Amino acid sequence: MKLTFWGGAKMVTGSSFLLENDAGKRILIDCGLHQGARYCEKHNFEPFPLDPASIEAVFVTHAHIDHIGRIPQLYRAGFRGKIYSTPPTKDFAETLLIDSEHILSVEARELGMPPIYELQDINETMKLWQKVSYHEKIETAGFEIEFYNAGHILGSASILVKGDGKKIVFSGDLGHPVTPLIRGREEIQEADYALIDSTYGSRIHEDQTKRKDLFEDVIKETIKSGGVLMIPAFALERTQELLYELNDLVENGRVPRVPVFVDSPLAIKLTAVYKKYSKDPIYFDEAAIESLRAGDAIFDFPDLHLTLTTEQSKQINGIAPPKIIMAGSGMSQGGRILHHEKRYLPDPKSAILFVSFQAIGSLGRRILDGSKKAKAGGSPKDFSVKIFGEEIPVKARVLAIGGYSSHADQPALLDWLRSMKLGLKKVFLVHGEEKEMGPLEDRIRDELAVEPVIPALRQEVIL
Repeated sequence: MKLTFWGGAKMVTGSSFLLENDAGKRILIDCGLHQGARYCEKHNFEPFPLDPASIEAVFVTHAHIDHIGRIPQLYRAGFRGKIYSTPPTKDFAETLLIDSEHILSVEARELGMPPIYELQDINETMKLWQKVSYHEKIETAGFEIEFYNAGHILGSASILVKGDGKKIVFSGDLGHPVTPLIRGREEIQEADYALIDSTYGSRIHEDQTKRKDLFEDVIKETIKSGGVLMIPAFALERTQELLYELNDLVENGRVPRVPVFVDSPLAIKLTAVYKKYSKDPIYFDEAAIESLRAGDAIFDFPDLHLTLTTEQSKQINGIAPPKIIMAGSGMSQGGRILHHEKRYLPDPKSAILFVSFQAIGSLGRRILDGSKKAKAGGSPKDFSVKIFGEEIPVKARVLAIGGYSSHADQPALLDWLRSMKLGLKKVFLVHGEEKEMGPLEDRIRDELAVEPVIPALRQEVIL
């Protein structure tokens, strides 16, 4: 069996892995967009390494664009096989792909480049997409595939592939063993090879049990100062988790009531998918379902405003502080959050709170790094970032809560591997920056006595 790393090698985005069995049959695990300083990175315009028509099927770990964003492009290039994912993943995917297509088309025009796909390609792609449940075994082209709950976002999966007498696990993006809102990840007991998410391979997150307390403190401090709390939040998963916890804080009187705005049409649409599955114990944890049984609308609370239209978004400016604004994108790379950051980053009474990973090159990362440098010896007045071509001074407080990460940290990654370590021959570290992979590589070798490998982009490995 041959494994080729089409993406996600020494980088956090673009996850895509090709498996070819001894009979020459091929399947693809994920086909994600490369993301960074711009969506239209050069990798996204490179032709696929082989004829997409030769691929029998695509198996999708979850709906984030860095895992699904090139599937319509694969279709455009000739792929006509089946696409498989869990039901929530398919429900999310169409909305996310349409949103991504709009961003890609705008940036392609700005760069004078053709679009990598169009809406018609998305429509045709969705016709090939089939829903499968966790532990529903799929047999195709000499492979047997099974989905396990990865605990990362609603419907996320790790994928176990059996073929040619071997077992290989693709972790997808792994979540924590226990998560609020959705059910925690499952362990896989046996595998010969594993590909593991290493986004936080060197880090230990803040205690998850304390994150709500930290969130409460940030809210109280910003309200007390009379400022605006800006939260760049990914439309999928992070927004819903924050709403769930805000609901609890507001309804239990732990924070003062102030206007809270979800200024993201995409997040509003995706929250509807969460509501669709919110009573299903396959996906949601017992506490969330029990709250629903008790009559609590877990994604709604007093003073919450969902702003779908551009006009509604502009009206937020007319609401006097204090207030809370959640808007996309999670790395401040686009979307409505940029307008709010331009308006309120110069305000020392306000604050910006990061609750997601900020990739190198993103505006969010520049704000975080600039804040660290200012605190280390500079002055906040010397710190600015460019938004819409204008230098914006950053005088607002810059804060981050790591406990909201939906990616497992180093100890959780090691725990996930321990359940299968006796049979493991190799572990491939993917979906991470090299500086995050090194410490995880060392601990896998030292503590699990398994050979770790950090593959290169387009590298082929015979299993």
